Amino acid sequence: VQLQASGGGLVQAGASLRLSCSAPGTTYRSYAVAWFRQAPGKEREFVAGISWNGALTYYADSEKGRFTISRENKVYLQIDSLKPEDTAVYFCAAGKNVVRTVDGYEYWGPGTLVTVSS
Repeated sequence: VQLQASGGGLVQAGASLRLSCSAPGTTYRSYAVAWFRQAPGKEREFVAGISWNGALTYYADSEKGRFTISRENKVYLQIDSLKPEDTAVYFCAAGKNVVRTVDGYEYWGPGTLVTVSS
């Protein structure tokens, strides 16, 4: 499964972005999908996850309310009220279940950069 994240860019604080995760040419409907992010000099951290059928969603405790994960043909991450500290490369990952650790996922995409200016 080759994942591809898109939708990042340079935005001002307070703006919104919607990131997309797709798997062109393959199906990942049977996989749980999660979003992680990695800021410069920091470890990759869990942001949000969604079960294979979209019925269950999970969020990092620190990000509840500003992040919304959903899935249709793609998996989306809506980020509202962006802050400079949200600046990071955002990755999507697929695995059997939603877990909050990096090693719980079999497949990763190359990531999309989100830069938030103050």
